[in-house]
Amino acid sequence: MGSSVEFACLLLLVLVLVSTLGENHLVSGGCAGKCCRGRDLSCSATDWRMDRVFGTCFCDEGCVRTKDCCFDYFTACPVQDCAVSDWSFWSGCAKPCQPSERVRVRHIEQRPSNSGEACPGLEQRAGCREYRDHRGNHCGLGSGPAFISSMEFARGRPRHDSYGNPLDPGCVCVCLSLPPSPLSFCVEFTLESRTPHCTAENRPHTHWMRYITEGFKVCVACEPPAIRNNTGRCQGDGQESDKDASLRWQAVGNPQCRGTWRKIQKTQQCDCPPQHSFVFI
Repeated sequence: MGSSVEFACLLLLVLVLVSTLGENHLVSGGCAGKCCRGRDLSCSATDWRMDRVFGTCFCDEGCVRTKDCCFDYFTACPVQDCAVSDWSFWSGCAKPCQPSERVRVRHIEQRPSNSGEACPGLEQRAGCREYRDHRGNHCGLGSGPAFISSMEFARGRPRHDSYGNPLDPGCVCVCLSLPPSPLSFCVEFTLESRTPHCTAENRPHTHWMRYITEGFKVCVACEPPAIRNNTGRCQGDGQESDKDASLRWQAVGNPQCRGTWRKIQKTQQCDCPPQHSFVFI
């Protein structure tokens, strides 16, 4: 009788121990509350792995690559991609009356976690030129090369300058298939030369420069606000030059991208392919 009681007590003790171990396993196993960044070997548990092996498993971002995550990693540590805000408005040009750069920014609203997609660039720069100085006076026409940019820049030109003065609609009308401004015109050139720097740059706002190709005809639009009201011209448009004269041009946004061209003719509208269509700045 005594041995039976002892056996029953021993069995009860074993059951209590098993139950206790089971509860501890449920609490400590898996990735609940253990999500870690990067590769962290201390971020581990003892549980079933995704490859159906029971033992040490991990709850860090590196386990996805090494394939030793705990079975519940993707549930307990869901992927969160980076989230960013919309772009801000473009800033004004850094320097007045000369080619410079403008900038726009965005900020991170949610950082990536658990192998989520990394954040994209938070700043963009583009070439530009202001037509008034800090006192609000019009910049002089001056001499020098023709400063050019892509037609994409023309589409983003504001309807008012930074002083609130209305600008001629210029390219806005062209883009909307409306009659162009009577002040606007186009100049066709044959491209003679360019520097290697036009294709060496790999920043987003310089990609259009890759299409500046020697020997091709290019069209350059002269539109407000680049047109000087007192002359009806754009700087470097070649109107006062001989037809055979070799004229200079420079890409806004990369001062090392420059070269020469010869004027073909002045027309009312540009009809070159988009990659060979530019705008005076």
